[in-house]
Amino acid sequence: MTPTTPVKPAQNATPHLPEDFDSRISGVLPYYSCFHQETINFVKSMPSIPKVWMDTGCGTGSLVNKAIEEFPTTKFLLLDPSEGMLNQARKKLSSCPVNRLEFLRASSTQEFSQEIEEKPDIITAIQCHHYLNREGRARATDMCYNLLKEGGVYITFENIRPLTEEGILAGKRYWQNFQLTHGRTEDETKEHLKRFDTEYFPITVEEHLELLRETGFRTVELFWYSYMQAGFYCIK
Repeated sequence: MTPTTPVKPAQNATPHLPEDFDSRISGVLPYYSCFHQETINFVKSMPSIPKVWMDTGCGTGSLVNKAIEEFPTTKFLLLDPSEGMLNQARKKLSSCPVNRLEFLRASSTQEFSQEIEEKPDIITAIQCHHYLNREGRARATDMCYNLLKEGGVYITFENIRPLTEEGILAGKRYWQNFQLTHGRTEDETKEHLKRFDTEYFPITVEEHLELLRETGFRTVELFWYSYMQAGFYCIK
């Protein structure tokens, strides 16, 4: 792929403290709850129920909190680089059966080294890898590929770079208007959009598809696109 973003230190970050993440994210990301629901809907359409599902960049556990009700025999592994996020997830999921949850040691995807008992059937990465530079994103994707069972499915949502400079400007205005109508101030929206190519480093849909194919997935598909976010599923 031809680089279009500068190389920055590989990192995972969030602009909000874990304690207020849930209350703020829906006013920042259009259709954020749909990312989770469509992920669940897709997994429900698969031929068999997943035995093990790993959610990397799990945040406060919102996806697992929904999925655990829909998949009563699935075990969930939760991974996040932030111990604060993992603590929030533990609180959110405190009423769930302990044998159905495993909280992994805090780590970014690309640096994950903990041994797991069984390879996952599903790995999800929702809005967590666009903080990485190209090398870091490739390492994170490769890690997910290697962790998956043969025939397993990787599902990821990320912020996306439009194809043209004019498209980037139009996309930012479009996204800014969404945030303004959901209670954010103009200064807040401007500060948020300044993070594009400075704190997070989106790539185009085409570049995502190329990366996922180069990683080795035999099936790579785009299944969601709205505003400046997209979702992909891949089969190993």
